[in-house]
Amino acid sequence: MFSRSTPCSFAPLSVCLTLLTAHAFAQDTRHVEEPKIPASCVQLSAKLQAVKDKVAEADEHKLDTERIQKALDSCKPGMAVELKQMGGNNAFLTGPLDLRSGVTLLIDEGVTLYGSRDAAVYDMVAKPGEEPMTPGLCGTIPKVEPAVFPAPPRAATARGGCRPLLSAVNVKDAAVMGDGVIDGRGYAKLLGKDYSWWEMARKAEPKNEKYYSTRLVVASHADGLILYRITLHNSPNFHVSVGGTNGFTAWGVHLLTPTDRTLDARNTDGIDPGTSTNVTVAHSWIDNGDDNIAVKSGTTHMSVLDNHFYTGHGMSIGSETVGQAYLLVDGLTEDHTSSGIRIKSNVTRGGSVHDLTYRNICMRGVANPIAISPYYTNQTTEGFVDPKYTGDKIPDYKGIVLKDVWSLTPGDVLIAGLNADHMTGIKLDNVIVRDIQPTQVHTAFDMMSFGAGGTNIPFTAEGLVKSKPDAMQPDACKGGFPPMQ
Repeated sequence: MFSRSTPCSFAPLSVCLTLLTAHAFAQDTRHVEEPKIPASCVQLSAKLQAVKDKVAEADEHKLDTERIQKALDSCKPGMAVELKQMGGNNAFLTGPLDLRSGVTLLIDEGVTLYGSRDAAVYDMVAKPGEEPMTPGLCGTIPKVEPAVFPAPPRAATARGGCRPLLSAVNVKDAAVMGDGVIDGRGYAKLLGKDYSWWEMARKAEPKNEKYYSTRLVVASHADGLILYRITLHNSPNFHVSVGGTNGFTAWGVHLLTPTDRTLDARNTDGIDPGTSTNVTVAHSWIDNGDDNIAVKSGTTHMSVLDNHFYTGHGMSIGSETVGQAYLLVDGLTEDHTSSGIRIKSNVTRGGSVHDLTYRNICMRGVANPIAISPYYTNQTTEGFVDPKYTGDKIPDYKGIVLKDVWSLTPGDVLIAGLNADHMTGIKLDNVIVRDIQPTQVHTAFDMMSFGAGGTNIPFTAEGLVKSKPDAMQPDACKGGFPPMQ
């Protein structure tokens, strides 16, 4: 039986790496251990009852925002504000909340913190001395602000938008913990509108229009931020965005969007760190409507250890690729993601990416097991030819190592540099894509080398060291692909 307090019980590939023992190999330079839940400074009892994960229409204006925020503001650092059940009541309903330094928001098992579906409560408001915000942007597709891809150097931008459900800004050692759920209700019709957050996002897609949506967790300059054992459901947009932060840990996070598999949840990335260093995502389960993890510009020294990915776009870097370096992905299963190992950019948003190690990775049902591309065109998967965009932000990928990487089903492999001056440097060692055909291999401007394990990928260049087509360790992927937890 799976225990959320013992993450080693679900380690893939018959390997259990705790961060303590794996530290010598990890790219996060911190000494990271499994977080501990602190004692509570206050317990807040639920006043609402959700039935079949739905809040009653009559309760939609009964927000708990004020009492939760007051508790966070007054809690002593090192302690937690605990949300708990009371009788049959199991739900809290809130607008935006601000996390505080040293304070944990603790959500008990059986409790769900729901985001309000009133877009107005998320509308950004100018601080004193700032230029006024454009009112009413949140939850809209403003016609005055079309988006263009690739974006022009200085696209017109309306000032304003949406606050996230949980903000961690200019704080240290804030945390969200517990075995409960945070549900952004991206599926639900916005109050006073005839569409949901997700329907708005999909409506904006054909013309690539700008739209304003809230996110579940946004952190900026939030050193020491921790997400531990929490479940994240149905974010309207990205689930977790972290920027400008030294030290971010997500351990045992369970992320499922959409929970109703008949629905469509566009642009719902899982965990996206950017301009940050010393990042660890470990022992987590991610099933969502976009990149499972997307490493954004300026992120260095990141470890992704013993995780499981399901529906989504895979383990991604980009599409802005400037300064991502020193990444270790070790122990990962990808079950029917659209891509497996994915690096995506183009000449309008690229730059140097280097020192990336991927090992002990098992995939099945992945259409593009390897997609290392300077050809990004804002699509779910990369094309295999240069779209001939113009720009001077050149993607340049170096020092990539793939070791003990297996796809149990065939799929396309793309490994490309932009040109002879920007070759992609990559080493493959025991990299196997079962039953791959020559027509599924796409390369350009590569500097390839091979370890002792070689690869069965049928590259056409002469002199490449390759293993036998059926070569795969007998225990490869043993114990992998458990169902989503």
